[in-house]
Parts: sequence; structure tokens; C-alpha cells
Amino acid sequence: MPTDKKIDYLELPARDFDAVQAFYSQAFNWSFTDYGPDYRAFNDGKLDGGFYQSQQHSSTGTGAALIILYARNLEETRQRVIDSGGIVVKEIFAFPGGRRFHFADPHGNELAVWSDI
Repeated sequence: MPTDKKIDYLELPARDFDAVQAFYSQAFNWSFTDYGPDYRAFNDGKLDGGFYQSQQHSSTGTGAALIILYARNLEETRQRVIDSGGIVVKEIFAFPGGRRFHFADPHGNELAVWSDI
């Protein structure tokens, strides 16, 4: 059941749904539901979202919001991102409260992963 006034769903652009599905399935164990040629939904185990058909991509360089995932083991997750076809666009760095890195998925969407360890 949705929680009142909390983020409930995320949508990201993608040209190639099969490529983003393969990446997020392998790197983060997300599950997917195909809704035809213009939309593919995902669940990350906690949050639902989807990819819509678009040539555009989401990047902090163009002012987009940054979606940040959590990982207990940052180095292992960084390697999974690379092994799954992602590109690290900002190497691991420290900030007050933890560390994180940024990556681009196969479509070019920029996300980040952080850890408090």
C-alpha cells in the first residue's frame, strides 16, 4: 500500500529496454514487467518504477535529480556495475556520513550508490 506523501514511483528514460533490464537485473537484482514497446516497469525489492521510451537521458550535468542507491559493500557494487555494462562517471569519494560513486547505465542515465561503511 502506498504511504501518504512519500516517494512512490520513479521513471527514467531509455532507448533500449532490453539493455537497461539486463543491466539492472545483473547489477542490482531488479525485476521487470514489460508493458509493450513504450514502457517497462521495474521493482528493486522496495520501490517500483519504470523506463519510458526516450532518446533523452537523466544526468546531473543537465540538472536532473540524482537517484542514489544504497549498498553495504561499495567496492563490490562498483565492480558489479562495471561487470554489468555500466560506466563509473565519478569514482568513490567520501562525504560527511559515508562514501559514494556515480555511474551511467547503458542508456546514459546517471545514478549513484552510497554506503555508510
